[in-house]
Amino acid sequence: MKKIHCLNAISKYGTNLLTEDYALTDNMAEADGVLVRSAAMHDMELGDNLLAIARAGAGVNNIPLEKCADKGIVVFNTPGANANGVKELVIAGMLLASRDIVGGIQWCKDNKDDANINKTVEKSKKAFAGTEILGKKLGVIGLGAIGAQVANAAASLGMDVYGYDPFISVNAAWSLSRAVKHITAVDTIYQECDYITIHVPLMDATKKMINADVLNQMKDGVVVLNFARDLLVDDDAMAEALKSGKVRKYVSDFPNAKSANMEGAIVIPHLGASTEESEDNCAKMAVEEIMDYLENGNIRNSVNYPACDMGVCKVAGRLAVHHLNIPNMIGQVTGTVAAGGVNISDMTNKSRDKYAYTLLDLESPVDDATLAKLRSIDGVLRVRVVKLLFRGQLE
Repeated sequence: MKKIHCLNAISKYGTNLLTEDYALTDNMAEADGVLVRSAAMHDMELGDNLLAIARAGAGVNNIPLEKCADKGIVVFNTPGANANGVKELVIAGMLLASRDIVGGIQWCKDNKDDANINKTVEKSKKAFAGTEILGKKLGVIGLGAIGAQVANAAASLGMDVYGYDPFISVNAAWSLSRAVKHITAVDTIYQECDYITIHVPLMDATKKMINADVLNQMKDGVVVLNFARDLLVDDDAMAEALKSGKVRKYVSDFPNAKSANMEGAIVIPHLGASTEESEDNCAKMAVEEIMDYLENGNIRNSVNYPACDMGVCKVAGRLAVHHLNIPNMIGQVTGTVAAGGVNISDMTNKSRDKYAYTLLDLESPVDDATLAKLRSIDGVLRVRVVKLLFRGQLE
């Protein structure tokens, strides 16, 4: 029986997928897998039983990725599961920035006691006039699951869409509308677009990527949208750009002490993926990933180990070996299995930065002594029996 612990409330749309071979537990120390949304895990004790963590969402800043990798714990996320929810809010953000809808709604609230409001409004509404997005230039920086959907939706609304992503995947490229113009230099977007939306991960290279130098390149009256990560934008520089009129509106899904007080900013309380559908989709993907890993050793959408898929094991057994990505590791692993008198019918090895992962399908059982020798190899982080070979086998 495999045990799953939920650190946050996880949609039953996902947990209902768990079969009779699984049980939910309130005790994280005994869990084989953990499902999490926003709970901070950096200071948590990660038990030796723990094999996998699945984040029901895209961001994994709340999870200690390297610590997990060193313990042979695979961390998954759910890219694209909430893409439609975020896409819709980005489009809403563009419309809110183009037309002073927020100001107009507030005016109605402020004047709700005016018996002649229906007449007064005709004189007052010009203060909230705006522009249309049809024909305007939109620059999309980052064409992953969300960025690609935003680009396609904007193109279908009649915008002139420029897309920039030096690391675009083949799947993302295929999913893009032919109307989206692929830009090879991000400066083109900064200098030519009326609206700019960023959809990139937060890394050292992208932290405060929207800074004073970049803002100075932009057209006067540009609208900047940030539904990706708070720290992608230099708040001090943005506040100055709003004050000077360089930026007409800044739409952010990340309220903080600075952005919430910026004049000219439309700040939303992190609602990008806050839809029933997004939460259901994220939960479903997270559970499917963790089940495939626990049952078959396959890795899809991991953020600390490489992708690896050998389908369902149809021979005597399957071993998973987590190890450092160093020379002669495969030779040592296969040599140890062969010395134990076991033939390898199939195997695959994948690497990602300093870590690697090897799956081996075996034609006959291995004994505990062979498993112990595998675990003793310098650089091996974890050896897991994915398919039980015989009664009493140690994992």
